[in-house]
Amino acid sequence: MQILQVEGSLVCTSRIDGLKHSVFRVVRDENGKRQAATDPVGAKPGDWVFLASGSAARFAAGDFEILTDLTICGVLDQWPPHDATNSD
Repeated sequence: MQILQVEGSLVCTSRIDGLKHSVFRVVRDENGKRQAATDPVGAKPGDWVFLASGSAARFAAGDFEILTDLTICGVLDQWPPHDATNSD
């Protein structure tokens, strides 16, 4: 699993059947690398989320017909970035 931040929505009007009802988000890591992910949980821009990848992403999406290899599984209630002061 990965922890990434939602940057925004990804609008895609023409899709293959395996993605017809999917919502897409652009997510990025703390270094700025962007990826596309399916979003069955309703994450918003700025949210930190945890994601499943590979075949686990299809399982997390709840439908093996969805063609995804990166799925948002949940929105984190609290997540400080690595550059935040660590009190440990």
